[in-house]
Amino acid sequence: MATVTARASRVLDAPPERVLEFLRDYREGRPKILTDNYTAYRVEQGGHGQGTVIGYHFAAGGRERDYRVNVEEDGAGLVERDQLSSFVSHWSVAPNGSGAEVTLESSWQGASGIGGIFERTFAPMGLRRIYAQVLDRLAAAV
Repeated sequence: MATVTARASRVLDAPPERVLEFLRDYREGRPKILTDNYTAYRVEQGGHGQGTVIGYHFAAGGRERDYRVNVEEDGAGLVERDQLSSFVSHWSVAPNGSGAEVTLESSWQGASGIGGIFERTFAPMGLRRIYAQVLDRLAAAV
């Protein structure tokens, strides 16, 4: 099994503190930036930053699965760890001039064999497109 990684970044015209505060809000803020790939989104515990637990169904590229995610905070942003798989997403927010650079990076242990080759090749491309849309929505929301 090899690690598969997908990453997208965007510079926003908003201070890092405001962006991070928006991202911490899993009840009101986060649903506003999710694409149609995310359905059945719910907050199961908490709702603001560290200790929040969310669930959702994700569909893309002909594949679908459910996620149940624990939220942690680190010095640069948020870490979202799926309880049901090896999938981990990092939201990093850093100063960039008068705005903020936001990076969304996800990684997981991919399949082995031929299926793994296709997964490592095509899954990151699809997720990058979806993540770019999420970051566009974030830019509009903050």
